[in-house]
Amino acid sequence: MFEHQVVESLAEAPFTPWVEVRDLPALHAPRQNGILAALPFADYAQLLPHLEPVPLLAGRIIYGAGDQRNYLYFITAGIVARFYAMENGKTAELGVTGNEGVIGVASFLGGESALDDSVMVSAGHAWRLRTDALKNRVNPEDPLFRLLLRYTLAEIAQTGQIAVCARHHTLQQQLSRWILSCIDRLPANELAITHELIAQMLGVRREGISEAAGKLQRAGLIHYYRGHIAVTDRARLEAQTCECYAVVKKEYDRLFALEQATGNSRVAARFASAVWNGVTSHASRKQPVTCQPSACRHAPASVSTHADRPAAGRVEVRASAL
Repeated sequence: MFEHQVVESLAEAPFTPWVEVRDLPALHAPRQNGILAALPFADYAQLLPHLEPVPLLAGRIIYGAGDQRNYLYFITAGIVARFYAMENGKTAELGVTGNEGVIGVASFLGGESALDDSVMVSAGHAWRLRTDALKNRVNPEDPLFRLLLRYTLAEIAQTGQIAVCARHHTLQQQLSRWILSCIDRLPANELAITHELIAQMLGVRREGISEAAGKLQRAGLIHYYRGHIAVTDRARLEAQTCECYAVVKKEYDRLFALEQATGNSRVAARFASAVWNGVTSHASRKQPVTCQPSACRHAPASVSTHADRPAAGRVEVRASAL
């Protein structure tokens, strides 16, 4: 059973259609999300009044299994783990999502709910959109519709490759893949997470994670302490992991590169720039940065909570928020 401390689900949280993003830091601008960044400006401007900022603390349930999925959550910071919890309490990994993607694609595809759980394992931020706003965009020529379809295919590929990895690769390789996948979605080479939570995400025993992490640390590839894991030699960590990590990343690149083949090179370029050359630019990383649930820089005080945000208001947007 998923035992990590969680806070209330967002599934039934009220929606405020008009938000004020005037003072929102650039880090939390909607276009920090790869899909929103890839949209032509005219299409993005149409969506902007319908986007609502949502701070996401570590442990927050975005959607639980069976929850009504009435929103799409465009992640701009943090990591969401998707997993399946069985009746006997055991869990199985389905994938991770960061600022390259969106949570809630089941609603976009016409499904009212799904069987997986989506939980924040690293605090962050998102902008959510009611699926009602997409009713008039079910068109193969619509850029958002096309991007969401490609992202769904990439997500399916990730889940399938994880199933292969769990069946055929060692726990040390699986752990290496998982760490790299998470680090790719953070602004630093450090992840705040416990061995217990990693074990629950991968569906294995905590002792197995501790043993595998110990081997990686003794090899000088990672350093872990008090619920933190820092990558100390990324090149060697990539070299010793299984092929699944590279396969999934290449599939993401391939699917969005298809936009170029269909005459949408600007869309593909914006997606790549926002994701792989943005948050995941390892060459530009300096000191490790951690994100604590109680004092997270991804949840600025300028973003009000659902309870105290006004029901309506004027949309004021600075250039940094676009």
